[in-house]
Amino acid sequence: MNLLAFARALDEPTPLIMLPFAVLLLGIAIAPLILKHHWERSYHLVSLVLAAITTSYYVAVLHAGERMLHVGFEYFSFMAVVGSLYVVTGGIHIIVKGEAKPSINALFLALGAILANIIGTTGASMLLIRPWIRMNKYRFTGMHTAFFIFLVSNVGGALLPTGPPLFLGYLRGVPFWWALRACWLPWSIIFGALLLVFYLLDRHNYRRAPSEISAARTANEEWRFGGLRNIWLMLAILSALILVPAGWRELIMIAAALVAYFWTPAKIHQRNNFSFGPLKELAWLFLGIFGTMVPVLDYMECHAGDLGLRTDLQFFWFTGILSGLLDNAPTYLTFLAGSLGLKHLNIDQPAEVARFATEHGHYLIAISLGATCFGALTYIGNGPNLMVKAIAEHEKLHPPSFFGFVFKFAFPVLLPIFALVSLLFFWR
Repeated sequence: MNLLAFARALDEPTPLIMLPFAVLLLGIAIAPLILKHHWERSYHLVSLVLAAITTSYYVAVLHAGERMLHVGFEYFSFMAVVGSLYVVTGGIHIIVKGEAKPSINALFLALGAILANIIGTTGASMLLIRPWIRMNKYRFTGMHTAFFIFLVSNVGGALLPTGPPLFLGYLRGVPFWWALRACWLPWSIIFGALLLVFYLLDRHNYRRAPSEISAARTANEEWRFGGLRNIWLMLAILSALILVPAGWRELIMIAAALVAYFWTPAKIHQRNNFSFGPLKELAWLFLGIFGTMVPVLDYMECHAGDLGLRTDLQFFWFTGILSGLLDNAPTYLTFLAGSLGLKHLNIDQPAEVARFATEHGHYLIAISLGATCFGALTYIGNGPNLMVKAIAEHEKLHPPSFFGFVFKFAFPVLLPIFALVSLLFFWR
């Protein structure tokens, strides 16, 4: 080993320090299924302890405290975006009366997916899931839960970095408008195919609905909105995200969220069943994820070539499958770091990340679409998925079980569409 390689090995974290990251993601995936009540009581402690182990190692052993401070600010910025949009949308109430026909449902999901690109999948999911349930209350099935998660909670977040996972790339240096310019065509095929499949299935469901709801079918559609003044605060948040430098950007977002919370009438929060519970859970889990994923990113950057990932097709499917099985935000960053490592670029240098997006954008297209779209494969693939399931359970609508969601809806619907996109865009 030459002197340079020896010095690099000294600075490289031991592979064992990746164990906290693996333990956390396995806990997120399995513990709610087998230890539900214990996990609900202890997940915040698990996240905190695992993040502390990794942070202590980097500070005490690698003397890389500055690196962990940088990660801490990224976490703060991430939560400022997600949290502010969650609070602002929680002050907007959509009142729906009447039974939606399949065409109305398809239009609702289409607009929801577009809105998710603008305000983030978390904000759009929380804003729209309750009206979605109300407008289909006479014939709501697991299919309605699944396709809402597919389109609004996941695919809808693939074009703008207003939420996880693309916001993490934006923090690292990917230009704000890059995904919209580069990914719109394959995204449009996924989006259009999902809408078509949903319309055909929902039309079948509509025709089979019991005759007792015929009066609801013929009722006039009535839509009313409450708390629309919060839209101005939402625009302020999005403007800050695009135009304001880091530091000030987060302060503006937090200020907008505080104004929205105290500005919103209590009756709107009550109608939306608004609480900070889902946001609290997201904050604790992502504290653990941000804290423990650093050695994984470092390993991917240093050893990307050893993993055999070379083609767009491999990056699309590897990023996608792991996003569905684990969580799409850290998976996106992991494979972004790996693809940068192939070109000897550093994920901690925003200028190098921006250059990578320009010169090797085909890798980034595969990674971005894999992370955002495959996150719909399971309930644990993206944070909003679990929120949507929890709200459906609260409304006593019996959403699909974990494996029912995967094998009855996600695999049969999503995998053929992803295979088609692979053949059209990533098969080289």
